[in-house]
Formats: sequence, C-alpha cells, structure tokens
Amino acid sequence: MIKVQREDFDIGAELARLTDGNTKVGGLASFVGLVRDLADQGAVSAMTLEHYPGMTESAIRKIVDEAAGCWQVMDCAVIHRFGDLEPNDQIVLVAVASSHRGDAFAACEFIMDYLKTQAPFWKKEHHAGGASWVDARSTDDQAAERWKK
Repeated sequence: MIKVQREDFDIGAELARLTDGNTKVGGLASFVGLVRDLADQGAVSAMTLEHYPGMTESAIRKIVDEAAGCWQVMDCAVIHRFGDLEPNDQIVLVAVASSHRGDAFAACEFIMDYLKTQAPFWKKEHHAGGASWVDARSTDDQAAERWKK
C-alpha cells in the first residue's frame, strides 16, 4: 500500500493492517519520520512538503518493488504526507512485514533511504528569517549509495 496524503495517519492501525490474519509474518519493521524543530537555518516553526501527484506514487512503487526483489517482503506500507506540517508532526511511515526480521529491517531501511533520494518531494522550512527550500543532503545520497550492487 502506497499513500501520499495531506492527513495524518494512525501508526497502530497501519501496522495491524500489515499483519491482519497472516500468521506467517515473523517480523514487522517500521520507521516513522517526524518534523524537527531545528535545521541548518535555525529554529523551524513549520515545514511545507510538496509533491508531483502520480509521479510521486510511481517513484515510491518502483522503490518498494525493488525492495521486494531483494528481500522477502510479505507486505509493505508507505505513507508520506504533504502540505503544511508543524514540529513533531508525522511525515512518513515505512513498514515492512516479512517472515524474518532481517528481511523486514533491511527492506524498511532500503525503502526509507531511497525515499529520501528518489521520490519527488520538495521541502520548504519556515523559520524566523523567512522560509527556504531545502536542498538534498549528501548524507542521504551516501546512505542510498550503500545499497547499490
């Protein structure tokens, strides 16, 4: 399941959906990203996330499909929010169900690393001095590079 949405999500409900009735799931790994109140420009009062509808979901689907080709993924949920967000708001959920914890952890981390570098989202941070678009970080690229074969 892939969703790009403005509204918040319920982590517990999403995790329950991944395991509902499936007794073969042996591991469920998840990551939840939150809005921080501090960035390179100083204190952050809000963040605006924009995306390209259709293209964003397609890019996320490719990332999930690639993960499923490398690890045993029984089910997966990726929910990414857009719009105006405040510090401590949830931004993203990546959750992977697998029969083994190692596959669940690896696929979850892979998906998150590639979301940061391959999915078309644009982030603007609002702070006391105004607002600024956030450039991609080299550390995100380095994290994704380690998965290349």
